[in-house]
Amino acid sequence: MKRSTSAYLLLLATPMSVAFAQPAAGDLNETQLLGRQIFAQSCGICHLQPARNANTYGPPLNKASAAGNDELMRAFIVNGTGRMPAFKYYLKPAEIDAIVAYVKTVPVPAARAADQLLSGTITSQSGQKLEGVTVSAKLESSTITTSVYTNTAGNYFLPPLAAGRYRVWAQALGFETGKAALELAAARRQDFALQEMTDPERRFRQLPGEMMVAALPEATAEDARMKKIFMNNCAGCHSTSYLLQFRFDEAGWSTIIDLMKMVPVTGIYPGPNAKPNQIMERYQKPLAAYLSRARGPGESSMKLAVRPRPTGEAARAVWTLYDIALNPDAGIGTPYVPNDGTDWTLGTTSKMGQLPHDGALGLDGTIYFTVNNPNRAVTIGKVDPRTGAVKFLKADAANGLAATAHGLARDSAGNFWFDINPGRRALGKLETATDKITIYQTPQTMSPVGGAVTIDVDGKGMIWASTPSGAVRFDPVAEKFTEFKSTIPASNPKGSGQTYGAAGDRDGNGWWSQMAMDIVYKGDVASGKAIQIRMPDAKTYRMSAEDRAFYESISDLGFNSPLPWSQGPRRMGTDKNADLLWVGNSWGASFAKINTRTLETEIVPLPDPTMQAYHIAVDSRHNVWGNLWTSDRIVKLDTSTNAWTTFDLPVRGTEIRHIALLERGERISVVMPVYRTSQMGVLTLRSEAEIAALKAKGQ
Repeated sequence: MKRSTSAYLLLLATPMSVAFAQPAAGDLNETQLLGRQIFAQSCGICHLQPARNANTYGPPLNKASAAGNDELMRAFIVNGTGRMPAFKYYLKPAEIDAIVAYVKTVPVPAARAADQLLSGTITSQSGQKLEGVTVSAKLESSTITTSVYTNTAGNYFLPPLAAGRYRVWAQALGFETGKAALELAAARRQDFALQEMTDPERRFRQLPGEMMVAALPEATAEDARMKKIFMNNCAGCHSTSYLLQFRFDEAGWSTIIDLMKMVPVTGIYPGPNAKPNQIMERYQKPLAAYLSRARGPGESSMKLAVRPRPTGEAARAVWTLYDIALNPDAGIGTPYVPNDGTDWTLGTTSKMGQLPHDGALGLDGTIYFTVNNPNRAVTIGKVDPRTGAVKFLKADAANGLAATAHGLARDSAGNFWFDINPGRRALGKLETATDKITIYQTPQTMSPVGGAVTIDVDGKGMIWASTPSGAVRFDPVAEKFTEFKSTIPASNPKGSGQTYGAAGDRDGNGWWSQMAMDIVYKGDVASGKAIQIRMPDAKTYRMSAEDRAFYESISDLGFNSPLPWSQGPRRMGTDKNADLLWVGNSWGASFAKINTRTLETEIVPLPDPTMQAYHIAVDSRHNVWGNLWTSDRIVKLDTSTNAWTTFDLPVRGTEIRHIALLERGERISVVMPVYRTSQMGVLTLRSEAEIAALKAKGQ
């Protein structure tokens, strides 16, 4: 069964003038809408910006292109040029006509002040050049923050920025934040001399969560046990930096655990009659004592290590953060998060009314996100990458609110698929050309879409989605669901067997995980059967026979309540150009690499044992990208060399739950929801040559 809904639209940011101003879908006729879809899919790779201020291979197109001559534009598309292939072998005449009709609707952009270059040098107070310092700039009244890193000479070069008044700040661990306000009307420099912090508590509050966790003691068996419980159970609801920024005595930490042992993974207090978590109940006293020794009134047991700042490829990253307004029915009444995480000295903010959960990029570079928190206004949000303007698309739920959404995947036509909950959870489709949302319900004889839903499009164009008891495969042409069930029920004597991640491989088979059961399944389309792959045990602390007997008796295993030896297979991604599935293991600090044909499984340790993997995306060059649940970082594994690159985010307490890619030739954009601070983040990479060109222009 399917249902369509008109989208409820709301603009949340005042647009600035843009290089490629696009007409609204409602202003286009059927031919122009078709042209926009084909243009985004076939032409956007060269003619549209993948991110703000990014270079394009071809010129931006509008009604004045080709001197306004339709026949000349049509000839360019048909026959190509020295820099553009001929599309006559791929596009039909009617499709070419549709592209021309669409481009004729795009207005010539209004003249504006040229973008300007901002650069500078960062040193310590003693004059030492500082590499890998994060430098950020934000235009007044804008919702967009751009961040870069200094090179080996301590120099930074921001991408060209629109003229205007900016806040600029520079920060590095152990230093006070350097701040400036400036008018950018021409190329200019802004240098900073950073002052070392002297207050140890301010230095600590600056730290990302993974550094705090690394400093927790684990030399004794008892400390190792408490550290494991903290990572597996306490970090199921919170960023570790949020928890550890506080200081309490043992009674204070015990009071915190009194609450948290009652709260499930949703993070919502269920009331005083809820059953306490069995692991937290058993270890409450020693855990409170452990935390009070680390973050209590006395001398801390934590041993902090110095971490190198970004270098090489990681220092060539450009981060663009887009603020998303908070749910007005939650939080403290401010339109945006008061502490947006970009000033590290403020520590990590609490979750309050954030909206984005999962995110992806459209073929034209538009940023899309799903919203899974109850609200009245939005199911899917979209962000203009050039202006930061946010549009809300709403499908109605039976309870009078907006239908919530979860998971997000783009198909080959540039449309998006996601989990949607209008009352019974279902599969949703967003047609990006029209902003139309269509809802497809599984038959009543099947499980609804559900669990911690992840969506993927397999190599045959079929859509895979999690259900509480397994996964479903949807044929978008026949509009038919096929169900695959886990061999362990969703509700079983050990706890929750609900599905977490799901993916489809290039052969058209599906995959999903039972996170709490430590199992990955293959949905074999040819046989219609589910094939079980149990994860090998993760390395853990030395355990007494009494402890092991306790864990083996547990009956409330769940997404934030695992066994100490669990890998925790969460969200996953397949290499669509190889026979490989990659799974993010949240509790094992690893990826699982599974051959989709032979089922051979290899555990690939992450470069830091504090890292908790969440979701995975694989690019066309077989690089494996992963976001990290409790780290303010993402990772890339180059499978040709087995070399890791770690990219630091310019935000504290990110709590990223999803990662997606958009590739355009040699360029890649990586998008993720910065969940706790209600932002969408886009990572792009610059070459050394591009940075050198900026340096030359700024001189």
